[in-house]
Amino acid sequence: MFKIIDFYSSVMEESVKKYLSYLIIFFLICFCTPIFFTSTFEMKKENVQENKQEEKEKIVESTYDYSKYKTVKLLHKSNNKIEELPLDEYLYGVVSSEMPASFEKEALKAQSVVARTYTLYKMIQNKGKHGKADICDDPGCCQAWISKEDRLAKWNEENREDYWIKIVNSVNSTQGKMITYEGKPINAFFHSNSGGATEAPINVWGGSGYPYLQSVETSGEDAYSQYESETTVSKKEFEETIKKAHSNFEIDFNQKDAIEIKEYTQGNRVKIIKVGNLELSGVEMRTLFGLRSANFKVTIEGEDLHFEVIGYGHGVGMSQTGADSLAKQGKNYEEIIHHFYTGVEIQDI
Repeated sequence: MFKIIDFYSSVMEESVKKYLSYLIIFFLICFCTPIFFTSTFEMKKENVQENKQEEKEKIVESTYDYSKYKTVKLLHKSNNKIEELPLDEYLYGVVSSEMPASFEKEALKAQSVVARTYTLYKMIQNKGKHGKADICDDPGCCQAWISKEDRLAKWNEENREDYWIKIVNSVNSTQGKMITYEGKPINAFFHSNSGGATEAPINVWGGSGYPYLQSVETSGEDAYSQYESETTVSKKEFEETIKKAHSNFEIDFNQKDAIEIKEYTQGNRVKIIKVGNLELSGVEMRTLFGLRSANFKVTIEGEDLHFEVIGYGHGVGMSQTGADSLAKQGKNYEEIIHHFYTGVEIQDI
């Protein structure tokens, strides 16, 4: 009898041991597996971060031989001093000043080629305009420029390095490229926002215009802050401003046709507007009242005049927000350039 009990106890003890062994193995699997995968994930994450860091530090080198256009003599209007810079190094300052670094890479590449072409055109066609300098840093005269030091200081620290590399690579990946018409660099005008359609230069500055600068439509520009703006002036200020330019100006705001737009341009900007006893161009009205563009509507509201403005800039050539919009739609920099400049070629200098 005792032998049977001992045997039974022995069997039970073995079963308990096996059960405990299985239980320990089960717990080890449950607890160790997540730790293993977590460690593996962390290792992979670190590797990805290291790879990203390596990619971030890669800069496309500028190796193009620009021959006689190796350097640009830049006139700083603030101190009237001339600084000589390698062409593409000069363009880093132009592109980072003229177009937001947050824009699409293909838009920045298009801006790089446009700025390079505009610079070459100025160097060839405008010799002597700035004395011994080729071009100045006044955007109202030539094109904007900012030093690397000042540009970095104005960007947020977290974006600073990435933005600068993005600018440099946009210029360097298009190195040596220029836009030509009949084999010569074009006068590559550009502006901020076309309001949906660019303008022919004859409607802005007069003259005979350029065959490669035609009015073209671009979708998606209404998504940008530069697309619309408003300006309000008092009736008194309105009269005084116009009288400074035209001493014979008179207006009776009670008349129904005191202010009336008579004609629009192909790019939907005001061509001729009647104000009182005068007929003025939309461009002049834009200048007089500091409007963002000549695409505007004006209404009389009590003792004030209210301007609703579409677009930003003169509207000629490449629209920068239009370029970004096209890039978002999948267009590359060459397609963007061909969209805004009619009948041109992109070729090496």
